[in-house]
Amino acid sequence: MQEIFDFVQQNMILSVVWAGLIVALVMNIIKSSTAGYKEVDTQATTLLINRENGVVVDVRTKDEFKKGHITDSVHILPSEIKDGSFGSLENKKSDPIIVVCKTGQTAVDNANLLAKAGFEKVFVLKHGLTSWSDANLPLVRAKKEPRKKKQKALTE
Repeated sequence: MQEIFDFVQQNMILSVVWAGLIVALVMNIIKSSTAGYKEVDTQATTLLINRENGVVVDVRTKDEFKKGHITDSVHILPSEIKDGSFGSLENKKSDPIIVVCKTGQTAVDNANLLAKAGFEKVFVLKHGLTSWSDANLPLVRAKKEPRKKKQKALTE
């Protein structure tokens, strides 16, 4: 035991770094075990959608949603979730809810809010739609409105 104390005294910086890493690891484990959601990859997400009638909740902006979203996903703004306006999700509290955003960061906060609101099975797509696109999985894109043809000159 004395050898450990001697080592710590002689290598104070190294010891502090190791202690910090251990504390960070323990806090990360505690945070993930007490979170109201679970992170899932693209494969688990497709299984939740196809086998358990999972509902994808897209929390990106309206423009980002139009540029491409997962088939049958529901678009809800983070402000609506904060206000408790869940719309069509209200009757799906026992279904798997997969929250997605662009990179997975915004989804975490919204997933916690959904879990606190009583949704039983809340998931976050790890790395967001970036991972979905990287896996070459399909996205639904909004149809572009046809351009109006230029009117003919009035000289006809």
